[in-house]
Amino acid sequence: MLLKRTISQLDIGYVPAQHAQKMGHLGYVQWLGALKGHQSYRDAALHAYRSAQPFAAGSPAIAVFCELLLLSIETPLAQLDLKLPVPARRGGAKARRAAL
Repeated sequence: MLLKRTISQLDIGYVPAQHAQKMGHLGYVQWLGALKGHQSYRDAALHAYRSAQPFAAGSPAIAVFCELLLLSIETPLAQLDLKLPVPARRGGAKARRAAL
């Protein structure tokens, strides 16, 4: 199941707060994208929260993921402020040639 994979990807221990925010937001978007159309969102979010919560104390990224899950099921509904990473060039062909 993708939920277990998302949790394992986020469970890397301590990372700086800014990095944890990015990872937690990406984890939430990954989990959200894997939901089935017929699933109850609230039930799926609560299941994901219960599955991830035991790891939140040791991983700031999972703590952000859990926070987003809780915020998403609160009523009244409110827009989540998801911040995806800014696309950045990593060197491309020039960097690969320089590495050889």
